[in-house]
Amino acid sequence: MSQEAPNPSARQTELLEAAYQYALAHGLTDLSLRPLAEAIDSSPRVLLFLFENKDGLLRALLARARADELALLDRARLPEDPAGLAPAIERLWARLTAMEHRPLLRLWAEAYTRSLVQPDGAWAGFARATVEDWLNVLADFQPLSERDSEDGGTRRTLALAVLRGALFDLLATDDDVRLIAAVKHQLALLQADTTGG
Repeated sequence: MSQEAPNPSARQTELLEAAYQYALAHGLTDLSLRPLAEAIDSSPRVLLFLFENKDGLLRALLARARADELALLDRARLPEDPAGLAPAIERLWARLTAMEHRPLLRLWAEAYTRSLVQPDGAWAGFARATVEDWLNVLADFQPLSERDSEDGGTRRTLALAVLRGALFDLLATDDDVRLIAAVKHQLALLQADTTGG
């Protein structure tokens, strides 16, 4: 997935951050340069000059969102030894579903699904990259003996599928109670499978 320019100017960085805050509030799918430029005290010409074209701006915004997502996932890690997939999902769920992170979660879901239906251009590779990001985070929670095994990869994939499915459901319904119960149920099964119980 293409990233933004390696050495952006101060103005480009400033406008990217303002555009990112706008995207968190309004989404990216129907992004139009004129309303965006007006909202961030710029002009479409300046945005096109700094980001080359609309796709360049979208790529920069997706890279910015992915950086926030990775920072959020990284904060779920602990300095101690790996704790297992069940605690990982519990920590990630708590962080990702916090109300202050819902705009980022909605933006992630929008970019993920858009990347699936429009697999080229600015959206290219976003869904695949986030799957790999999240699987890598989950691998860090697994004991070394499990991490590189085929079963370890299968368990990570299942844990990610449960987490991602529940997150999409949460965004669609806001039914925290039902989804927390479902995630806890799956975590209990995951824990029992790990301990052989």
